Amino acid sequence: MISARGHNDSDIKTILAKRGLDGNSAFWTERIEQTGAGDVERALAQPAGRYNLDRLVALVSPAAEPYLEQMAQASRRLTLQRFGRTIRLYAPLYLSNICSNSCLYCGFNKNSRSQRVRLSVEQAVAEADIIAADGFRDILLVSSEDRQYVNLDYLAELVGALREKFSSVSVEIYQMTQAEYAGLFAAGVDGVTLYQETYDRATYRRYHPAGPKADYDRRLATPDLFASAGMRQLGLGALLGLADWRLETLALAEHSDYLMRRYWKSQVSFSFPRLRPAHNVDGLQFEHPVGDAELVQMITALRLCFADAGLVLSTREGAELRDHLVKIGITKVSAGSKTSPGGYSHEANATEQFQIDDDRTPRQVEEMIKAAGAEPVWKDWERPTAG
Repeated sequence: MISARGHNDSDIKTILAKRGLDGNSAFWTERIEQTGAGDVERALAQPAGRYNLDRLVALVSPAAEPYLEQMAQASRRLTLQRFGRTIRLYAPLYLSNICSNSCLYCGFNKNSRSQRVRLSVEQAVAEADIIAADGFRDILLVSSEDRQYVNLDYLAELVGALREKFSSVSVEIYQMTQAEYAGLFAAGVDGVTLYQETYDRATYRRYHPAGPKADYDRRLATPDLFASAGMRQLGLGALLGLADWRLETLALAEHSDYLMRRYWKSQVSFSFPRLRPAHNVDGLQFEHPVGDAELVQMITALRLCFADAGLVLSTREGAELRDHLVKIGITKVSAGSKTSPGGYSHEANATEQFQIDDDRTPRQVEEMIKAAGAEPVWKDWERPTAG
Protein backbone atom coordinates (compact mmCIF):
# COMPACT_ATOMS: atom_id res chain seq x y z
CA MET A 1 0.00 0.00 0.00
CA ILE A 2 1.35 3.41 -0.96
CA SER A 3 0.81 6.22 1.51
CA ALA A 4 1.57 9.91 1.54
CA ARG A 5 1.18 10.20 5.30
CA GLY A 6 3.76 10.52 8.06
CA HIS A 7 6.47 7.92 8.55
CA ASN A 8 8.75 6.39 11.15
CA ASP A 9 10.81 4.40 8.66
CA SER A 10 14.41 3.58 9.41
CA ASP A 11 16.13 4.71 6.21
CA ILE A 12 15.50 6.66 3.05
CA LYS A 13 15.48 3.54 0.85
CA THR A 14 12.57 2.16 2.86
CA ILE A 15 10.73 5.48 2.85
CA LEU A 16 10.89 5.89 -0.93
CA ALA A 17 9.98 2.25 -1.54
CA LYS A 18 6.93 2.42 0.73
CA ARG A 19 5.79 5.62 -0.94
CA GLY A 20 6.48 4.26 -4.41
CA LEU A 21 8.62 7.33 -5.06
CA ASP A 22 11.48 5.31 -6.50
CA GLY A 23 9.48 4.01 -9.42
CA ASN A 24 5.67 3.98 -9.16
CA SER A 25 5.20 6.96 -11.44
CA ALA A 26 1.68 5.96 -12.51
CA PHE A 27 0.33 6.21 -8.96
CA TRP A 28 1.81 9.63 -8.30
CA THR A 29 1.02 11.01 -11.74
CA GLU A 30 -2.63 10.10 -11.20
CA ARG A 31 -2.66 11.68 -7.74
CA ILE A 32 -1.12 14.87 -9.07
CA GLU A 33 -3.53 15.05 -12.00
CA GLN A 34 -6.52 14.54 -9.68
CA THR A 35 -5.52 17.55 -7.58
CA GLY A 36 -7.92 20.46 -7.91
CA ALA A 37 -8.00 24.17 -7.15
CA GLY A 38 -9.51 23.53 -3.73
CA ASP A 39 -6.56 21.30 -2.80
CA VAL A 40 -4.13 24.03 -3.85
CA GLU A 41 -5.98 26.68 -1.86
CA ARG A 42 -5.96 24.48 1.23
CA ALA A 43 -2.23 23.90 0.78
CA LEU A 44 -1.58 27.63 0.48
CA ALA A 45 -3.68 28.29 3.59
CA GLN A 46 -1.39 26.11 5.71
CA PRO A 47 1.39 27.84 7.70
CA ALA A 48 4.24 28.81 5.42
CA GLY A 49 7.26 26.57 5.76
CA ARG A 50 5.45 23.48 7.01
CA TYR A 51 6.04 20.24 5.10
CA ASN A 52 3.86 17.28 4.44
CA LEU A 53 3.75 15.24 1.26
CA ASP A 54 0.06 15.89 0.58
CA ARG A 55 0.70 19.61 0.65
CA LEU A 56 3.62 19.37 -1.74
CA VAL A 57 1.58 17.23 -4.14
CA ALA A 58 -0.89 20.10 -4.40
CA LEU A 59 1.78 22.78 -4.83
CA VAL A 60 3.55 21.01 -7.70
CA SER A 61 0.35 19.98 -9.50
CA PRO A 62 -0.88 21.54 -12.76
CA ALA A 63 -3.80 22.88 -10.69
CA ALA A 64 -1.33 25.16 -8.89
CA GLU A 65 -0.14 26.88 -12.06
CA PRO A 66 -2.75 29.71 -11.85
CA TYR A 67 -1.50 30.36 -8.30
CA LEU A 68 2.15 30.69 -9.26
CA GLU A 69 2.34 34.44 -8.60
CA GLN A 70 0.74 33.94 -5.17
CA MET A 71 3.23 31.16 -4.44
CA ALA A 72 6.13 33.36 -5.53
CA GLN A 73 5.05 36.22 -3.25
CA ALA A 74 4.59 33.86 -0.31
CA SER A 75 8.01 32.35 -1.03
CA ARG A 76 9.58 35.80 -1.06
CA ARG A 77 7.99 36.75 2.27
CA LEU A 78 9.09 33.52 3.94
CA THR A 79 12.64 33.80 2.59
CA LEU A 80 12.96 37.38 3.83
CA GLN A 81 11.66 36.30 7.21
CA ARG A 82 14.16 33.44 7.54
CA PHE A 83 17.21 34.70 5.62
CA GLY A 84 16.78 38.45 5.42
CA ARG A 85 17.89 40.07 2.18
CA THR A 86 21.19 38.21 1.94
CA ILE A 87 22.32 36.19 -1.09
CA ARG A 88 25.52 34.18 -0.62
CA LEU A 89 28.00 33.87 -3.48
CA TYR A 90 30.25 30.90 -4.22
CA ALA A 91 32.46 29.59 -7.00
CA PRO A 92 33.16 26.02 -8.14
CA LEU A 93 36.73 24.79 -8.65
CA TYR A 94 37.03 21.73 -10.90
CA LEU A 95 39.94 19.44 -10.03
CA SER A 96 39.73 16.63 -12.61
CA ASN A 97 37.64 15.54 -15.58
CA ILE A 98 39.11 12.02 -15.77
CA CYS A 99 36.18 9.78 -14.88
CA SER A 100 35.36 6.11 -14.37
CA ASN A 101 31.61 6.60 -14.98
CA SER A 102 29.64 6.66 -18.20
CA CYS A 103 26.75 8.98 -17.30
CA LEU A 104 24.96 9.74 -20.56
CA TYR A 105 24.28 13.42 -19.73
CA CYS A 106 27.81 14.40 -18.70
CA GLY A 107 30.72 15.86 -20.64
CA PHE A 108 33.10 13.82 -18.47
CA ASN A 109 31.69 10.46 -19.66
CA LYS A 110 34.61 8.00 -19.67
CA ASN A 111 33.66 6.82 -23.17
CA SER A 112 33.94 10.28 -24.72
CA ARG A 113 37.08 11.30 -26.54
CA SER A 114 37.97 14.61 -24.95
CA GLN A 115 40.74 16.68 -23.42
CA ARG A 116 41.37 15.19 -19.97
CA VAL A 117 43.14 17.16 -17.24
CA ARG A 118 44.02 16.66 -13.60
CA LEU A 119 45.15 19.58 -11.45
CA SER A 120 48.01 19.10 -9.03
CA VAL A 121 47.47 20.54 -5.57
CA GLU A 122 49.70 23.46 -6.55
CA GLN A 123 47.70 24.09 -9.73
CA ALA A 124 44.42 23.89 -7.80
CA VAL A 125 45.69 26.43 -5.26
CA ALA A 126 46.66 28.76 -8.12
CA GLU A 127 43.11 28.47 -9.52
CA ALA A 128 41.69 29.12 -6.05
CA ASP A 129 43.84 32.25 -5.76
CA ILE A 130 42.13 33.62 -8.88
CA ILE A 131 38.75 32.85 -7.34
CA ALA A 132 39.74 34.50 -4.05
CA ALA A 133 40.98 37.60 -5.92
CA ASP A 134 37.44 38.02 -7.25
CA GLY A 135 36.19 38.29 -3.66
CA PHE A 136 34.88 34.76 -3.06
CA ARG A 137 35.31 33.24 0.38
CA ASP A 138 33.01 30.28 -0.30
CA ILE A 139 34.49 27.65 -2.63
CA LEU A 140 33.08 24.35 -3.91
CA LEU A 141 35.64 21.71 -4.92
CA VAL A 142 34.26 19.63 -7.81
CA SER A 143 35.67 16.48 -9.34
CA SER A 144 34.76 13.61 -11.58
CA GLU A 145 35.09 10.06 -10.23
CA ASP A 146 38.89 10.07 -10.27
CA ARG A 147 39.36 8.26 -6.99
CA GLN A 148 42.94 7.14 -7.54
CA TYR A 149 44.15 10.73 -7.98
CA VAL A 150 41.59 12.96 -6.25
CA ASN A 151 41.69 10.88 -3.09
CA LEU A 152 41.43 11.74 0.61
CA ASP A 153 45.11 12.64 0.93
CA TYR A 154 44.94 14.95 -2.10
CA LEU A 155 41.79 16.64 -0.86
CA ALA A 156 43.05 17.03 2.71
CA GLU A 157 46.26 18.64 1.47
CA LEU A 158 44.33 20.98 -0.81
CA VAL A 159 41.80 21.95 1.85
CA GLY A 160 44.66 22.63 4.26
CA ALA A 161 46.10 25.09 1.75
CA LEU A 162 42.72 26.77 1.23
CA ARG A 163 41.53 27.15 4.82
CA GLU A 164 43.21 30.50 5.32
CA LYS A 165 41.86 31.84 2.02
CA PHE A 166 38.22 30.74 2.33
CA SER A 167 35.75 30.79 5.20
CA SER A 168 33.83 27.85 3.69
CA VAL A 169 35.18 24.91 1.70
CA SER A 170 32.70 22.31 0.47
CA VAL A 171 32.91 19.45 -2.01
CA GLU A 172 30.85 17.96 -4.84
CA ILE A 173 32.65 14.75 -5.73
CA TYR A 174 32.15 10.99 -6.03
CA GLN A 175 30.66 8.95 -3.18
CA MET A 176 33.04 8.29 -0.29
CA THR A 177 32.93 6.20 2.87
CA GLN A 178 31.87 7.60 6.24
CA ALA A 179 35.49 7.45 7.42
CA GLU A 180 36.66 9.40 4.36
CA TYR A 181 34.01 12.06 4.93
CA ALA A 182 35.10 12.29 8.56
CA GLY A 183 38.64 12.82 7.30
CA LEU A 184 37.47 15.64 5.04
CA PHE A 185 35.57 17.23 7.92
CA ALA A 186 38.68 17.06 10.09
CA ALA A 187 40.67 18.71 7.28
CA GLY A 188 38.23 21.64 7.18
CA VAL A 189 35.44 20.73 4.73
CA ASP A 190 32.09 21.90 6.10
CA GLY A 191 29.64 20.78 3.39
CA VAL A 192 28.97 18.11 0.79
CA THR A 193 26.67 18.28 -2.22
CA LEU A 194 25.58 15.03 -3.85
CA TYR A 195 22.84 14.82 -6.45
CA GLN A 196 20.88 11.60 -6.70
CA GLU A 197 20.44 12.74 -10.33
CA THR A 198 17.08 10.94 -10.50
CA TYR A 199 15.09 9.11 -7.85
CA ASP A 200 13.39 6.86 -10.40
CA ARG A 201 15.24 3.53 -10.41
CA ALA A 202 14.55 2.60 -14.04
CA THR A 203 15.59 6.05 -15.26
CA TYR A 204 18.69 5.91 -13.09
CA ARG A 205 19.74 2.60 -14.69
CA ARG A 206 19.20 4.03 -18.14
CA TYR A 207 21.45 7.05 -17.67
CA HIS A 208 24.14 5.34 -15.55
CA PRO A 209 25.00 2.20 -17.54
CA ALA A 210 28.48 1.59 -16.09
CA GLY A 211 30.91 2.69 -13.42
CA PRO A 212 30.76 3.00 -9.63
CA LYS A 213 27.95 5.53 -9.90
CA ALA A 214 25.66 2.92 -11.46
CA ASP A 215 24.73 1.67 -7.97
CA TYR A 216 21.48 3.51 -7.15
CA ASP A 217 21.22 2.32 -3.55
CA ARG A 218 24.80 3.18 -2.67
CA ARG A 219 24.32 6.71 -3.96
CA LEU A 220 21.01 7.09 -2.15
CA ALA A 221 22.61 6.07 1.16
CA THR A 222 25.61 8.38 0.84
CA PRO A 223 24.10 11.57 2.34
CA ASP A 224 23.69 9.61 5.57
CA LEU A 225 27.43 8.99 5.52
CA PHE A 226 28.52 12.61 5.16
CA ALA A 227 25.81 13.84 7.52
CA SER A 228 26.92 11.42 10.23
CA ALA A 229 30.52 12.50 9.62
CA GLY A 230 29.60 15.95 10.94
CA MET A 231 29.12 18.01 7.79
CA ARG A 232 27.18 21.21 8.52
CA GLN A 233 25.86 21.70 4.99
CA LEU A 234 24.03 18.87 3.21
CA GLY A 235 23.33 19.59 -0.44
CA LEU A 236 20.70 17.62 -2.38
CA GLY A 237 19.28 17.83 -5.87
CA ALA A 238 18.02 16.02 -8.94
CA LEU A 239 19.23 16.63 -12.48
CA LEU A 240 16.11 18.13 -13.99
CA GLY A 241 15.18 16.72 -17.37
CA LEU A 242 15.88 13.03 -16.78
CA ALA A 243 12.45 12.25 -15.29
CA ASP A 244 9.18 14.00 -14.43
CA TRP A 245 10.17 17.03 -12.34
CA ARG A 246 7.06 16.79 -10.19
CA LEU A 247 7.88 13.25 -9.07
CA GLU A 248 11.52 14.18 -8.52
CA THR A 249 10.39 17.04 -6.29
CA LEU A 250 8.31 14.71 -4.12
CA ALA A 251 11.18 12.23 -3.68
CA LEU A 252 13.67 15.03 -3.07
CA ALA A 253 11.41 16.46 -0.37
CA GLU A 254 11.05 13.11 1.36
CA HIS A 255 14.82 12.68 1.30
CA SER A 256 15.31 16.13 2.77
CA ASP A 257 12.67 15.65 5.45
CA TYR A 258 14.32 12.38 6.47
CA LEU A 259 17.76 14.02 6.75
CA MET A 260 16.41 17.02 8.66
CA ARG A 261 14.77 14.77 11.22
CA ARG A 262 17.82 12.58 11.69
CA TYR A 263 20.64 15.18 11.40
CA TRP A 264 18.92 18.22 12.81
CA LYS A 265 22.16 20.11 13.56
CA SER A 266 22.96 20.33 9.83
CA GLN A 267 21.33 22.52 7.21
CA VAL A 268 19.89 20.91 4.09
CA SER A 269 19.94 22.83 0.83
CA PHE A 270 18.31 22.18 -2.53
CA SER A 271 19.95 22.75 -5.89
CA PHE A 272 18.03 22.89 -9.17
CA PRO A 273 20.37 21.86 -12.00
CA ARG A 274 18.65 21.63 -15.36
CA LEU A 275 20.27 19.68 -18.17
CA ARG A 276 22.68 21.76 -20.23
CA PRO A 277 24.56 21.10 -23.50
CA ALA A 278 27.74 19.09 -22.90
CA HIS A 279 30.54 17.51 -24.89
CA ASN A 280 29.33 14.53 -26.97
CA VAL A 281 25.89 14.59 -25.33
CA ASP A 282 22.82 14.16 -27.53
CA GLY A 283 20.19 16.46 -26.08
CA LEU A 284 17.42 14.71 -28.01
CA GLN A 285 17.58 11.69 -25.72
CA PHE A 286 16.11 13.62 -22.79
CA GLU A 287 12.34 13.26 -22.61
CA HIS A 288 11.42 15.51 -19.69
CA PRO A 289 12.59 19.08 -20.33
CA VAL A 290 11.73 21.52 -17.55
CA GLY A 291 10.50 24.96 -18.56
CA ASP A 292 11.15 28.22 -16.71
CA ALA A 293 7.67 28.39 -15.19
CA GLU A 294 7.97 24.79 -14.01
CA LEU A 295 11.32 25.56 -12.40
CA VAL A 296 9.77 28.53 -10.60
CA GLN A 297 6.93 26.31 -9.40
CA MET A 298 9.36 23.70 -8.07
CA ILE A 299 11.48 26.28 -6.24
CA THR A 300 8.55 28.08 -4.65
CA ALA A 301 6.79 24.84 -3.69
CA LEU A 302 9.88 23.62 -1.86
CA ARG A 303 10.38 26.96 -0.13
CA LEU A 304 6.78 26.95 1.12
CA CYS A 305 7.38 23.50 2.61
CA PHE A 306 10.93 24.00 3.92
CA ALA A 307 11.32 27.41 5.53
CA ASP A 308 14.98 27.04 6.52
CA ALA A 309 16.42 25.14 3.57
CA GLY A 310 19.02 26.83 1.44
CA LEU A 311 18.01 27.22 -2.21
CA VAL A 312 21.00 27.22 -4.57
CA LEU A 313 21.10 28.32 -8.21
CA SER A 314 24.13 27.90 -10.46
CA THR A 315 25.25 29.50 -13.70
CA ARG A 316 23.49 26.69 -15.58
CA GLU A 317 20.60 29.17 -15.65
CA GLY A 318 20.48 32.29 -17.79
CA ALA A 319 20.94 35.82 -16.48
CA GLU A 320 17.33 36.95 -16.86
CA LEU A 321 15.91 33.97 -14.98
CA ARG A 322 18.49 34.23 -12.21
CA ASP A 323 17.69 37.93 -11.83
CA HIS A 324 14.08 36.95 -11.20
CA LEU A 325 14.70 33.99 -8.91
CA VAL A 326 16.95 35.82 -6.44
CA LYS A 327 13.89 37.91 -5.61
CA ILE A 328 11.61 35.03 -4.64
CA GLY A 329 13.55 32.44 -2.68
CA ILE A 330 17.09 31.70 -3.83
CA THR A 331 19.64 32.13 -1.04
CA LYS A 332 22.92 31.23 -2.76
CA VAL A 333 24.27 31.66 -6.30
CA SER A 334 27.47 30.95 -8.16
CA ALA A 335 29.11 33.54 -10.39
CA GLY A 336 31.86 33.62 -12.99
CA SER A 337 31.92 29.82 -12.98
CA LYS A 338 34.26 27.64 -15.03
CA THR A 339 33.32 23.97 -15.38
CA SER A 340 36.65 22.55 -16.50
CA PRO A 341 39.91 21.97 -14.62
CA GLY A 342 42.17 24.96 -15.17
CA GLY A 343 39.29 27.05 -16.47
CA TYR A 344 40.06 30.18 -14.43
CA SER A 345 43.70 30.47 -15.48
CA HIS A 346 43.01 29.22 -19.02
CA GLU A 347 46.22 27.18 -18.82
CA ALA A 348 44.50 23.94 -19.79
CA ASN A 349 42.17 23.39 -22.72
CA ALA A 350 40.15 20.83 -20.78
CA THR A 351 36.68 19.55 -21.63
CA GLU A 352 33.85 21.18 -19.66
CA GLN A 353 31.32 19.18 -17.68
CA PHE A 354 28.57 21.33 -19.21
CA GLN A 355 28.09 24.75 -20.78
CA ILE A 356 27.10 27.54 -18.40
CA ASP A 357 24.36 29.99 -19.40
CA ASP A 358 25.06 33.03 -17.21
CA ASP A 359 28.53 34.24 -18.18
CA ARG A 360 28.48 37.52 -16.25
CA THR A 361 31.46 38.40 -14.11
CA PRO A 362 31.26 38.08 -10.33
CA ARG A 363 31.05 41.89 -10.05
CA GLN A 364 28.16 42.01 -12.50
CA VAL A 365 26.30 39.38 -10.49
CA GLU A 366 27.04 41.32 -7.32
CA GLU A 367 25.51 44.44 -8.87
CA MET A 368 22.49 42.44 -10.01
CA ILE A 369 21.89 41.25 -6.45
CA LYS A 370 22.10 44.82 -5.16
CA ALA A 371 19.71 46.01 -7.87
CA ALA A 372 17.26 43.34 -6.71
CA GLY A 373 17.25 44.95 -3.26
CA ALA A 374 19.35 42.20 -1.69
CA GLU A 375 22.75 42.10 -0.02
CA PRO A 376 25.51 40.01 -1.66
CA VAL A 377 27.44 38.04 0.96
CA TRP A 378 30.95 36.93 0.02
CA LYS A 379 31.89 35.66 3.47
CA ASP A 380 29.24 34.11 5.69
CA TRP A 381 31.14 33.19 8.86
CA GLU A 382 34.52 33.05 10.55
CA ARG A 383 36.22 29.75 11.17
CA PRO A 384 36.57 28.98 14.87
CA THR A 385 40.11 29.35 16.13
CA ALA A 386 41.80 27.51 18.93
CA GLY A 387 41.78 29.57 22.11
